[in-house]
Amino acid sequence: MFDFLSFGLFDIIDILLVATIFFIGYRLVRGTVAARIFVGVFTIYLFWILAEALNMQLVSSIVGQFISVGVLALLIVFQQEVRKFLLMIGSHYKWRNLLNPKSLFKEDEIKQNTIKTITSACNNLSKTKTGALIVITKQTFLEDFINTGVKINAEITQELIENVFFKNTPLHDGAMIIDQDRIVAARCILPVSDRLDIPGSMGLRHRAALGLSATTDALVIVVSEETGKISIFYKNQYVRNVQQETLQNFLANDKSMFEN
Repeated sequence: MFDFLSFGLFDIIDILLVATIFFIGYRLVRGTVAARIFVGVFTIYLFWILAEALNMQLVSSIVGQFISVGVLALLIVFQQEVRKFLLMIGSHYKWRNLLNPKSLFKEDEIKQNTIKTITSACNNLSKTKTGALIVITKQTFLEDFINTGVKINAEITQELIENVFFKNTPLHDGAMIIDQDRIVAARCILPVSDRLDIPGSMGLRHRAALGLSATTDALVIVVSEETGKISIFYKNQYVRNVQQETLQNFLANDKSMFEN
């Protein structure tokens, strides 16, 4: 009856290998919508294993059939996400820190001088009503979106940010992506949100910011070209018309404004 609780050395190795695989999978999808799918599939799989171990034949049979059909359904419905997942597996950037235990709960902090630079640039852009879309990466590396733009790989300066978004420059239309305290690319194309509850006053930049924040853990800042107001986006949520202090706190990892 309790044979499934007795295991030897190879069973321990088997468990460790499975745990490693799930750890790697979680690291790859952390901060994306795919993470929720990953948790759901993992929960159903654990329930199936438990039902098998307890000889619950009817339940294990039903769940087993669901898993076999569900995997095929997931591949069809989420084919784009699966493609991105496979691309992430081959990404050199991802594999650099994938097995680093310290990086599992690591929250990348933005340097204080970088926060001041970005905040000052956004305030100046706001005063002149110059539209801007700035993305700051966190755990999720945005390689797919970086590849849609123009690679810059430059030091972050207030003058460069303002010049990129100046109306007459070729790089102003699109998103600027900042990673590891460097401007890595500009004129990047982001996914546009199809949410129906977005106010009509929010333009394409706002929809693109919301679309990216829904699928990644990036911090996104938008300066409206029409009103000059600054909005911030994080994990499919947004706060509009923020002041300098709120923007600084947001960049310093204070997400309390999104908890209400």
